[in-house]
Amino acid sequence: MFWGLSTALDLYEEYLRAFKIKDEPCAEAAEQQPDALNILICGGADPRHVIKTLAKRYTHGAKPKLKFYLLDACVEIMARNMLLLALALEPPESFSLVCKAHLFMDIYGNSLLRPSSHHYVAAKARTLLNMICDEEQLQRFAPMINIEALKYKERDGLEMAFSYWQPQEQVYDIQRYWEQRVRALLGSRYDHREGAFDWDLSMTLKSREAQQICSQEYRYWRESGVAFVFPEYEHCKPNKTFAAGLVRNGRTFLHRGYVGDIQTGPFCGFGLRSTEERLHNSVHGENDYRATDITERNLLEFFHELQTQTVYEHDKDISRRYGSTKLLMTPLLTHNECDANEGQTSYDKPWIPVPNVEVHFISPMEIKELQKGAVRWQNYFDVAFFAYNYYTFLSKEFFSALREQSLFVLETKLLTVERNEHTQKFESTAKKLFKEAGLRPCLNYQAINAKNMQLKYKKTPGGPGDDVDEFPEQPEEVKEKEFDEMENYETKRQIEELQDEQTRKPNEKVEMQAEPQWEGLIIEEIQEVPTKVSTEKERTKQEIQNEQQILISKDNSTKDYIRQLSQVKLHEYETKNPDVQWKIKEEGLVIEEITDEAAKRTYQDEQRVKELDGPQQLDSSETEFHDALSEDPPDA
Repeated sequence: MFWGLSTALDLYEEYLRAFKIKDEPCAEAAEQQPDALNILICGGADPRHVIKTLAKRYTHGAKPKLKFYLLDACVEIMARNMLLLALALEPPESFSLVCKAHLFMDIYGNSLLRPSSHHYVAAKARTLLNMICDEEQLQRFAPMINIEALKYKERDGLEMAFSYWQPQEQVYDIQRYWEQRVRALLGSRYDHREGAFDWDLSMTLKSREAQQICSQEYRYWRESGVAFVFPEYEHCKPNKTFAAGLVRNGRTFLHRGYVGDIQTGPFCGFGLRSTEERLHNSVHGENDYRATDITERNLLEFFHELQTQTVYEHDKDISRRYGSTKLLMTPLLTHNECDANEGQTSYDKPWIPVPNVEVHFISPMEIKELQKGAVRWQNYFDVAFFAYNYYTFLSKEFFSALREQSLFVLETKLLTVERNEHTQKFESTAKKLFKEAGLRPCLNYQAINAKNMQLKYKKTPGGPGDDVDEFPEQPEEVKEKEFDEMENYETKRQIEELQDEQTRKPNEKVEMQAEPQWEGLIIEEIQEVPTKVSTEKERTKQEIQNEQQILISKDNSTKDYIRQLSQVKLHEYETKNPDVQWKIKEEGLVIEEITDEAAKRTYQDEQRVKELDGPQQLDSSETEFHDALSEDPPDA
């Protein structure tokens, strides 16, 4: 809830890559590049996509105007996004680069904060409170922020969140809330929780593109809620940005405790991918660097690029190889709120300016309007990102909010600990919805053998019918092992027929009639037809080729003629009414009716074959001759 379960994306780069637009400042490329991009981030839970897109903006030849629209269902998440975005754009004179990265990691993923981090949250909350209440203060400190789309109810929610983050007598007991959530999740397995934590990491997450997460940091986070640990820091203050559902109760506040993620962790947004391959080295499954170290390195890069607009060169001495090192984790000591407002540093300096960029916070109620296809959002967004837990709000009408040339990115359930069947069903259902809405995949998901954190689809100007899909869907294959596990033959037959229909060529149009229940019928496939046949036989063949309705004849001569021309493939069926006219299903297939006489004759033929294959009776002379050969020779 408080962080996303997919890596951060440069959404402008993804847009250029999806439509193969040249990222060059020349005149030819400028014609293809858009003048402005409207980007919707629905349920992002954190500003990771905004931070990376802004940090990498200097690398592009063209710099169009970017408008981000952040939509989250919880007002406290909006307040938390403002805080993290303000920290990322804090001027360089406030913090050093490493201090800013560690402060961001502390607020972003730790249930307990360092005292210095707690002081920053309280001081910055006062500045943000003044910004949302005073338009002049907002334009002075952060002119890129726009809250005009928020209703007064949501603005009151922001005011309550920023007020609750101030030092006060009321204690936010995050450790007790965390333990209650873990006990409710594990139930009787709580006493063996370390084994459950290790199973989720080793058997689930590490097989789903999360190999960078180390066992020690994951188990410590599952136990205490502290994800990013460095030996020189002590975490003792509760992270009140995790409080949700705040309601005033006199001078105090009511809230829902902790309702965020307790199974995957805050490692996915910045801690799984890096441009330096050496950080991903591992020996026998033990990583040299933790996901914490990858997060630190990526944040250093993004914050450096935001400040200087130049390429970042990482100092190898900063990253410490704690991946295979077992750190001594001391017990956490909670230090309750006893700080006075006096003496705290105020962080009220203007943010780092980012020209031609706007960040709009929109009301959570707009998700219903987007789901219905509201007129005011028609043909509005160039890029849209959806979190996996917001998938229920997707509909065909929603895609009318996308422009003719637009990109849609959906976060999958890959980095959850749900069963593989659930994650695969989620992806297949989403792909089916995208296909019905006329979207096309940016990658050939059928060909590549990879797990997908995000599904990237695009909407083209011509719609679904302007051309053939770039990546047609391949028929699903069923393994023989799965056939062996099926006990019902009827299920096998249905799957075989389904595969035959999927592999059939598109130009072969087959007219299907409502199939009655069949009894005593066989389907024969005609392989060759003689050129010279009688008039009646030619007429029968012509009717078969024209797919006309013919009355099945009980004449044995016609049946014998068909048997002579065909290699019979038998499939038995059941019905209660075989005396009907049948329509030919495919060219070259004839459906016959087996009469009682034909069945009896078939049975007699089988008995005759068994008699011929069995031992033959010998006369008396032959018996004596064989007995003589079988006797032992007389003694010499």
